[in-house]
Amino acid sequence: MTETEILAGRDPAIRVTAMPRDTNAYGDIFGGWLVSIMDNAAGLTAARHSKGRAVTVAMDGMQFLQPVKVGCEVSVYTEIEKVGRSSMVIAVEAWRRERHSEEACKVTQAKFTFVAVDDDGRPRSIAK
Repeated sequence: MTETEILAGRDPAIRVTAMPRDTNAYGDIFGGWLVSIMDNAAGLTAARHSKGRAVTVAMDGMQFLQPVKVGCEVSVYTEIEKVGRSSMVIAVEAWRRERHSEEACKVTQAKFTFVAVDDDGRPRSIAK
Protein backbone atom coordinates (compact mmCIF):
# COMPACT_ATOMS: atom_id res chain seq x y z
CA MET A 1 0.00 0.00 0.00
CA THR A 2 1.39 3.43 -0.93
CA GLU A 3 1.46 6.42 1.37
CA THR A 4 -1.21 8.07 -0.76
CA GLU A 5 -3.50 5.06 -0.24
CA ILE A 6 -2.82 5.07 3.51
CA LEU A 7 -3.87 8.73 3.78
CA ALA A 8 -6.83 8.55 1.39
CA GLY A 9 -10.01 9.68 3.06
CA ARG A 10 -8.24 11.04 6.16
CA ASP A 11 -8.31 14.74 6.90
CA PRO A 12 -5.28 16.19 8.65
CA ALA A 13 -5.81 17.89 11.99
CA ILE A 14 -3.38 20.56 10.80
CA ARG A 15 -1.33 21.30 7.67
CA VAL A 16 1.58 23.75 7.43
CA THR A 17 4.50 24.62 5.16
CA ALA A 18 8.02 24.34 6.61
CA MET A 19 9.71 27.73 6.27
CA PRO A 20 13.36 28.91 6.46
CA ARG A 21 12.87 30.29 10.01
CA ASP A 22 12.11 26.71 11.16
CA THR A 23 15.52 25.27 10.22
CA ASN A 24 18.63 24.29 12.13
CA ALA A 25 22.19 25.16 11.06
CA TYR A 26 22.20 22.22 8.62
CA GLY A 27 19.11 23.36 6.72
CA ASP A 28 16.76 20.70 8.07
CA ILE A 29 13.64 21.57 10.02
CA PHE A 30 14.14 21.62 13.81
CA GLY A 31 12.72 18.56 15.53
CA GLY A 32 11.25 20.89 18.15
CA TRP A 33 9.26 22.74 15.49
CA LEU A 34 7.79 19.46 14.31
CA VAL A 35 6.95 18.42 17.90
CA SER A 36 5.15 21.73 18.46
CA ILE A 37 3.07 21.29 15.30
CA MET A 38 2.16 17.75 16.40
CA ASP A 39 1.27 18.96 19.92
CA ASN A 40 -0.89 21.70 18.41
CA ALA A 41 -2.74 19.18 16.22
CA ALA A 42 -3.25 16.76 19.11
CA GLY A 43 -4.43 19.66 21.28
CA LEU A 44 -7.08 20.59 18.72
CA THR A 45 -8.30 17.00 18.71
CA ALA A 46 -8.28 16.78 22.52
CA ALA A 47 -10.17 20.06 22.97
CA ARG A 48 -12.80 19.08 20.42
CA HIS A 49 -13.29 15.63 21.97
CA SER A 50 -13.38 16.89 25.57
CA LYS A 51 -15.45 19.96 24.63
CA GLY A 52 -13.12 22.29 26.46
CA ARG A 53 -9.60 22.99 27.61
CA ALA A 54 -7.15 20.09 27.56
CA VAL A 55 -3.44 20.14 28.36
CA THR A 56 -0.51 17.98 27.30
CA VAL A 57 0.84 15.84 30.15
CA ALA A 58 3.03 13.33 28.28
CA MET A 59 4.50 12.39 24.94
CA ASP A 60 5.73 8.87 24.23
CA GLY A 61 7.49 7.04 21.44
CA MET A 62 8.73 9.90 19.25
CA GLN A 63 10.83 8.65 16.36
CA PHE A 64 12.20 10.84 13.58
CA LEU A 65 12.05 8.69 10.46
CA GLN A 66 12.87 11.20 7.69
CA PRO A 67 14.03 14.82 7.56
CA VAL A 68 11.77 17.70 6.60
CA LYS A 69 13.14 20.37 4.26
CA VAL A 70 12.14 23.97 3.70
CA GLY A 71 9.07 24.20 1.46
CA CYS A 72 7.69 20.78 2.36
CA GLU A 73 4.03 20.59 3.27
CA VAL A 74 3.65 18.90 6.66
CA SER A 75 0.30 17.25 7.38
CA VAL A 76 -0.41 15.98 10.88
CA TYR A 77 -2.99 13.26 11.44
CA THR A 78 -4.48 12.37 14.81
CA GLU A 79 -6.51 9.48 16.16
CA ILE A 80 -7.86 9.10 19.67
CA GLU A 81 -6.70 5.72 20.96
CA LYS A 82 -7.95 5.75 24.53
CA VAL A 83 -10.24 7.88 26.68
CA GLY A 84 -10.26 7.73 30.48
CA ARG A 85 -12.22 9.73 33.03
CA SER A 86 -10.27 12.93 32.32
CA SER A 87 -7.43 11.81 30.03
CA MET A 88 -7.00 10.96 26.36
CA VAL A 89 -4.21 9.20 24.49
CA ILE A 90 -3.89 10.52 20.95
CA ALA A 91 -1.78 8.86 18.26
CA VAL A 92 -0.14 11.47 16.05
CA GLU A 93 1.61 11.04 12.71
CA ALA A 94 3.39 13.75 10.70
CA TRP A 95 3.77 13.31 6.95
CA ARG A 96 5.69 15.50 4.50
CA ARG A 97 5.01 16.14 0.88
CA GLU A 98 7.53 17.94 -1.26
CA ARG A 99 6.20 21.08 -2.86
CA HIS A 100 5.81 19.71 -6.40
CA SER A 101 4.99 16.10 -5.58
CA GLU A 102 1.89 14.06 -4.80
CA GLU A 103 3.73 11.39 -2.79
CA ALA A 104 3.68 11.71 0.99
CA CYS A 105 6.26 10.25 3.38
CA LYS A 106 5.79 9.67 7.13
CA VAL A 107 8.45 11.64 9.01
CA THR A 108 7.55 10.97 12.64
CA GLN A 109 4.96 9.62 15.02
CA ALA A 110 4.23 9.74 18.74
CA LYS A 111 1.52 9.29 21.33
CA PHE A 112 0.38 12.34 23.25
CA THR A 113 -1.55 12.18 26.51
CA PHE A 114 -3.88 15.04 27.35
CA VAL A 115 -5.95 15.78 30.45
CA ALA A 116 -9.16 17.78 30.26
CA VAL A 117 -9.03 20.64 32.78
CA ASP A 118 -11.43 23.25 34.13
CA ASP A 119 -10.83 27.00 34.25
CA ASP A 120 -8.71 26.57 37.39
CA GLY A 121 -6.48 23.96 35.75
CA ARG A 122 -7.91 21.01 37.70
CA PRO A 123 -8.76 17.74 35.92
CA ARG A 124 -12.40 17.48 34.85
CA SER A 125 -14.45 14.58 33.55
CA ILE A 126 -14.82 14.11 29.83
CA ALA A 127 -18.47 13.84 28.84
CA LYS A 128 -19.11 10.51 27.13
